[in-house]
Amino acid sequence: MGAPRFKSKRKARLVCRFTTGTIRVDVDGRHITLPRLGTIRSHEPTAGLLTRVQAGTARTLSVTVRHERGRWFASFQAEVKRDVERVTRPDVAVGIDLGVKSLAVMADSTGEIRTVPNPRHYDGALKLLRRACRTVSRRQGPDRRTGRKPSKRWEKANAARNKLHHRVANIRQDALHKLTTAVTAEYGTVVVEDLNVAGMLRNRRLARQIADAAFGEIRRQLGYKTHQRHATRTIVADRWYPSSKTCSGCGAVKAKLPLHIRTYTCDACGLVLDRDDNAALNLAALATACTTGTGVAGDQDAVKASKPRGADQKTRATRRSRKATTGRAGGATLPHQRQTQARDRTHAEASRSSDETDLPGRNARNAQSH
Repeated sequence: MGAPRFKSKRKARLVCRFTTGTIRVDVDGRHITLPRLGTIRSHEPTAGLLTRVQAGTARTLSVTVRHERGRWFASFQAEVKRDVERVTRPDVAVGIDLGVKSLAVMADSTGEIRTVPNPRHYDGALKLLRRACRTVSRRQGPDRRTGRKPSKRWEKANAARNKLHHRVANIRQDALHKLTTAVTAEYGTVVVEDLNVAGMLRNRRLARQIADAAFGEIRRQLGYKTHQRHATRTIVADRWYPSSKTCSGCGAVKAKLPLHIRTYTCDACGLVLDRDDNAALNLAALATACTTGTGVAGDQDAVKASKPRGADQKTRATRRSRKATTGRAGGATLPHQRQTQARDRTHAEASRSSDETDLPGRNARNAQSH
């Protein structure tokens, strides 16, 4: 396990785990008993876990108590015997294209397209959040440099602001669970994209909307719900798969398709379609082209689908050195000293360059021997 790591009391989350001792759900379905804490009343009913424990289909292993979003939660880790739930349409695949204008555009293999509007939970509470933030800024808050303690009015205003943030997070989590549960219970194959969410958040004009949509959370929930609940398959398209640039009718690929162009027009066959609908149709068609993976419950890893056609990959082969040099302060280099980006070399070029770089070393060793 190694040496214990330091955890700051200001940054670390308040959490503890109980693995031994008295851990049970009381018979009334409203109380739980934990070691050293005794019997605690729960805000939510525990009848679901209690019924399984009494029937012998669940066994409690441990419980984790944590403080999150202003409340205390007790999470029970249990070994549960659960039957696989059959989906409504096991032979139909659905492609899901996530976006900001519409949260999800779903197109199945039968050609049906459905659009899920973006609820924009954060924007709906933005007016109240701004007012709460102004109230907090007028109060006397804590200052670690001078050791100043926060005032009671600041603590009260900060609690009111945190309550708004927690409410937005809870509403978003509830909506995402309902969406992913409905999708996984209907289709036998779900195709999603491998989005670079961290890179998308660098766009300062769309960062707030992208973070509010929670693309990564949607993919995470789809992954475990398809495998654990329904024993279906999740296909993750390659990050560079040109789903928006490819024509869903003839398969032609555009060289460029800027984000402000919302309608896809094919130059080959003349197809005119919304770009999100076109991307969803391409993702749905990718399920038939992907032949790897078993799709059974034991196949825990999602199937990776590679790109059938090339796409723009604006990546740097090597990074410029940030080390300081003797010529310029701060590591800056003059124009004649700038390095060029490395490119992919053939095997012959690599072997020839390695022989050429090794010759000075041989000459130096020979000179020292003579």
